[in-house]
Amino acid sequence: MRILFITGEYPPMQGGVADYTRALARALTDQGAQVAVFTSQAAREAPKDAGIEVYARAKGWGWRTWRVLNAVVERWRPDIAHIQYQTAAYHMHPAINLWPRFHRHPTAAVTFHDLREPYLFPKAHPLRRWVTHTLAKSAALAITTNPEDTAALRAARGDVVEIPIGSNIPCAPPADFERARWRARWHAPANAALIAYFGFLNASKGGKTLIDVLAMLVEQGRDAHLLMIGGRVGASDPTNDAYLQQVEAHIAAKGLRERVHWTDHLPPEQVSAAFLASDLVLLPYRDGVSYRRGSFMAALEHGRAVVTTPPRVAYPDLIPGHTLLLAPADDIPALTRAVASILDNPTLRQRLESNARELARRFTWDRIAERSLMEYERVLRGR
Repeated sequence: MRILFITGEYPPMQGGVADYTRALARALTDQGAQVAVFTSQAAREAPKDAGIEVYARAKGWGWRTWRVLNAVVERWRPDIAHIQYQTAAYHMHPAINLWPRFHRHPTAAVTFHDLREPYLFPKAHPLRRWVTHTLAKSAALAITTNPEDTAALRAARGDVVEIPIGSNIPCAPPADFERARWRARWHAPANAALIAYFGFLNASKGGKTLIDVLAMLVEQGRDAHLLMIGGRVGASDPTNDAYLQQVEAHIAAKGLRERVHWTDHLPPEQVSAAFLASDLVLLPYRDGVSYRRGSFMAALEHGRAVVTTPPRVAYPDLIPGHTLLLAPADDIPALTRAVASILDNPTLRQRLESNARELARRFTWDRIAERSLMEYERVLRGR
């Protein structure tokens, strides 16, 4: 089978969809598929993976993209053209949404990585919802990654398929990993409580809440530090820069500059080391924990004890006190109590870590690739 991924971002561009697309492409080639990627010119220095051709041809994502994309399709002749969809990655332009409607070959699939409707201009949400639903209805296969997006998209089409994402960061630290040495690398004291956060900062992820929880722990007399793992803002969402400035100002106002440590962008094995050097992971999402969050999936992959916020819909596998601890979004005292309970209770921490590792086994890339191939074959048989 020949699969062409269409994605607004791809390594070396920084972003969860970039890493996801590469991980899935590699897993599919391992199972015998042929894969190509059509992406932004910003990914011209894409990593060279066996069996994956990268066409970094998109200068922008407006209407002219159709001509460039069609030329790649004509040359490469895929069976499936699979759009990895996140609005900001396509500069919020509707051209990619409408491409499957007007170009019926090859068979189109789409994975919706985020159904939130970013701000365009007042009263723009109905327009954004229309172009999103048009893409869902035009594609032969529509995929979501989590229960809340599945429920939301079923208003547009009833046969949406849910395939979860995996962790973009395997639990594979450097061979000479030693916990104390890696903590020292980021100036975290050996005996301090080191709380990790992973992912780009934006308003939905509760960056200011992280700082408020750290401040409350310090006020309680704890030697607590925060390790901010990975790049700060990513390549796709321009609003992240402004929010980062707010978070940095908040850190300064709280007098916590010496307790917040930024790793900035790291290769995967060093991200893995940073996770394993921490005592727990705090992910105070304002819109609730979700399987669409790559940062959460990475925390599970590394068997970390996680404190986060309640999901918007039921997740039977996310059991408070068993797989993770939950506290309401923006509730600083409750989030602080949850973090403190893990720091003070080694038995609780060990239970959460063990069950996180067990849950992560459901989200391996080989399983995700198998399910994707099965769905591709199903829609091709129906054509």
